Amino acid sequence: MLGSLPLVNRCAWAESTPDYTAYHDDEWGRPLRGERNLFERMSLEAFQSGLSWLTILRKRENFRAAFADFEPEKVAAFGAADRARLMADAGIVRNNLKVDATIANARAVLELDVPLDDLLWSFAPETHVRPATLADVPATTAESKAMAKELKRRGFRFVGPTTCYALMQAVGIVDDHVATCFRSIPD
Repeated sequence: MLGSLPLVNRCAWAESTPDYTAYHDDEWGRPLRGERNLFERMSLEAFQSGLSWLTILRKRENFRAAFADFEPEKVAAFGAADRARLMADAGIVRNNLKVDATIANARAVLELDVPLDDLLWSFAPETHVRPATLADVPATTAESKAMAKELKRRGFRFVGPTTCYALMQAVGIVDDHVATCFRSIPD
């Protein structure tokens, strides 16, 4: 009885693969808290820079295994042997700058004088209007530019304004589900 199933409107990008559909429906844009969770998302967004998010999404479990489940204390302790191990791991994106940035960012998390949650969520816009269409979604905002500047000031790497905006979208700091998407209706 396929014809009797209700249609679900999603953001158009979520319709291209089952991986995107599951990510969209279950994770993307939902408010996320917790140092480990936010460090993981920040790291994955940095690895995604210049690549397809689908590539990162499909390698996420490999990234978790390679980066000690993104526990900042463990990643911050990575040394030369760990770096060599990561650069030999075909299950992740092997990019020297991104691997080094993830280790440096773990160290930066540990040096924060405020919880990572509070720092990232402090850049939530006062008001945010959900986009009518995907064409209305910006690549950066004043808030993502400010977040990038502050993170860089605190020693973080690979956190430009576009990466920061993608992070803000992914963890629900902003809700960029298009107006017709079923996810734009609060749970």
